[in-house]
Amino acid sequence: MKKNQSILVVDDDREILRMVNRILELEGYNVATAANGRAAVALLDEYKPDLVILDIIMPELDGFQVLNLIRQRSEVPVIMLTAKCEVTTLRDALVAGADDYLKKPFRTRELVARIKAKLRRAELGLLSPPTTGIERQGGEVTALYSHRRALNNKEPR
Repeated sequence: MKKNQSILVVDDDREILRMVNRILELEGYNVATAANGRAAVALLDEYKPDLVILDIIMPELDGFQVLNLIRQRSEVPVIMLTAKCEVTTLRDALVAGADDYLKKPFRTRELVARIKAKLRRAELGLLSPPTTGIERQGGEVTALYSHRRALNNKEPR
């Protein structure tokens, strides 16, 4: 792990904020927390996190709105951490630019492993998509890596 990596955790559930904050501090990360979308956006430019953990259902700005604002200014890795478990929500989060998705309730070891993997890949430049168009097409999804997007082949374009 690179020294002093920082993580912004955004969730309106104070218990989850406290738990994730403590776990990540024990792992050696610098952690900032926000209890709503507006606070998260305010912290983004000031804190410049190496990774964001983002809930979807929040007051003021929801996780998708925050994710869109993040993607307008940064390619920071984003892990969605949410109770919304529908496949369409997962797809929508990935299409909007999330790098990973973890459902609540979650295992803390799995969260830490996913964080380490995303940060490792970001350090190596592997989260940046290739510059060519369609990289993978199959079944219901087409992955457009150059645009960090996935398309649902069953929906009209």
